[in-house]
Amino acid sequence: MQTVITINAVIMALFFVCYSYQFFYVAVALLKRKKFTCRNENHRIAVLIAARNEENVIGQLLDSIHAQKNYPMDHVDIYVGADNCTDDTARVARERGAIVFERHDTVHVGKGYVLNEMLKRIKRPGRKHYDAYLVLDADNILDPNFISEIEKVYSSGYEIVTCYRNSKNYGDNWISAGYALWFLREAQYLNNARMRLGSSCAVSGTGFLFSDGVLEACGGWNFFLLTEDIEFTIDNVVRGEKVGYAAGAVLYDEQPTSFAQSWRQRMRWSKGYLQVFRKYASELFSGIARGSFSCYDMTMNIMPAAVLTGVSVVVNIGAAIANATSGGSMAVLAVSVLQTLMSLYLTLFVLGAITTVTEWKNIRCAAWKKALYAFTFPLFMLTYVPICIVSLFTKVEWKPICHTRVMTLEQIEEPGLRAS
Repeated sequence: MQTVITINAVIMALFFVCYSYQFFYVAVALLKRKKFTCRNENHRIAVLIAARNEENVIGQLLDSIHAQKNYPMDHVDIYVGADNCTDDTARVARERGAIVFERHDTVHVGKGYVLNEMLKRIKRPGRKHYDAYLVLDADNILDPNFISEIEKVYSSGYEIVTCYRNSKNYGDNWISAGYALWFLREAQYLNNARMRLGSSCAVSGTGFLFSDGVLEACGGWNFFLLTEDIEFTIDNVVRGEKVGYAAGAVLYDEQPTSFAQSWRQRMRWSKGYLQVFRKYASELFSGIARGSFSCYDMTMNIMPAAVLTGVSVVVNIGAAIANATSGGSMAVLAVSVLQTLMSLYLTLFVLGAITTVTEWKNIRCAAWKKALYAFTFPLFMLTYVPICIVSLFTKVEWKPICHTRVMTLEQIEEPGLRAS
């Protein structure tokens, strides 16, 4: 039993060693943000939206794109990849001025395949040339200055730029709040800190821009794993590219409220991280050996948590079975497990509480919900434990997320949804 307690202590120590630098990130992020001034280069931008049965929400996204300020919108074209749609997504998109590519392929499914086909069509001879491509999801709503703000960072020299990701439905329940608080933390206390330190940020599914030069260097969009955004990030990081962060480019999206849907999505993410690590492990470790902190940071973000969690669960279940069969006491083991869980809960609570307090005005829900969901955030994150374990032994396929929350930017910013 003492061996198990020691292993639990070692695992907690390894968690600290792997992720302690992120507390330094918190301190760095609280410093004054770097300001970017627009150089008015007016790049030609193609907006890419992969959509599958999104007739409910895509109209509001397209309206928010057309409402962009401080950027010449005649330099922006909107492309929608209507992927195996059985609803009116294509019609709604065309009516709002988008160029629609309809796709019918039930074998090669997933956002990566849609983006690949869209970019191949856009890059055909005789079509317009674009300096950069902006990837969005159909449920997104953009702040009126989104494009001008992300373009400022692009014009300053970053070939890939990600955004500040906020939520339409933070206050729905503890699940939507858990997602939203994580993405707010990722923006403010990971990417913002990375930007200040000169390290590489990471793109996160939606709201990121990349140059035509990056697309050429990658040999086209060839990212088809379950987490194509992380695959794209790490492919560029190991080649020495740095992803920038545009704090002023604010995007709102819809988060799942059903635990079943959340389980499926996060199972895909967890499996996708394993796929990415398997593909890029040698290049990441080579980068770390060369002194690349970005490679170390990305490695820590996709791998150790799943491995350490898996080891901890296996060790403790094994100890419990051994104790039960030998008639030994479970009390000491139970105390050890509870101490481990409490340490994780408190660590996650501190990170979530700091984010809640500093981003209070940006969270769109009642004050009591903001406070409550700071306490449920660690519980949401701890549900990753079974997800990580199951993902190690389960075949996972890409499945679309259903979006139903129809909101305009004006509704998101109504006084009732603002900070109380």
